[in-house]
Amino acid sequence: MASGQDDKSFQETNESSLKDDSGKEVEEQDEAECEITLEDEGLLTDDEKQERKRLALEWKSKGNTAFERQDYDDAIENYSQAIYKSLPSMIYDRAIFHSNRAACYMKLSKYEQALKDCNSALNLNPDYIKVLLRRAQTYEALDKLDEALEDYQTVMKKDPNNGVAKEAVLRLPSAIQERNEKLKDEMIGKLKDLGNMILNPFGLSTDNFKLNKDPATDSYSVKFEK
Repeated sequence: MASGQDDKSFQETNESSLKDDSGKEVEEQDEAECEITLEDEGLLTDDEKQERKRLALEWKSKGNTAFERQDYDDAIENYSQAIYKSLPSMIYDRAIFHSNRAACYMKLSKYEQALKDCNSALNLNPDYIKVLLRRAQTYEALDKLDEALEDYQTVMKKDPNNGVAKEAVLRLPSAIQERNEKLKDEMIGKLKDLGNMILNPFGLSTDNFKLNKDPATDSYSVKFEK
């Protein structure tokens, strides 16, 4: 399990690249091809496993140092190397590597990459509350408010005293309603424009049709007026 700096809450993370032992860059989208499989791990000797684990944790430590000096691009590369060097059986460590890299992407406002790493971390450790909170913040930054609220609510179930989640659970429902009303108004505006295109040749406009909202059902009825 994580401890100390590993579990440090990096509050809120460029496409990074990996480098193999020869220094050749490996694009991040090929990362899965660079990582070894459980089957491959089973073929390694105990010494080889220990060496890969040592290297992975060493790269993570370098990433933490880079993060503290706010060199997020360097931190991303170091955490990427940690993921590349790690063993599939290092489940909790690998979750931390992905979580820390997500924090870097958030600092760089690269939210799609951050979301991808949060998902990877949660696939490895579904009970990682800090990553769940980080993913909620990432969803919110991407204006995916419904998904953000769902994650914040899950955090509250696991950690009822989490102040960040508690504030968000109270704040987001009204923000979601406001967004939905705005989207509805925009859609009605577009429909009116389309309707006017059709009605104008007949001397009519959408102004001849009044929308009446039923507050009980939140539905609309249309009334024609000359």
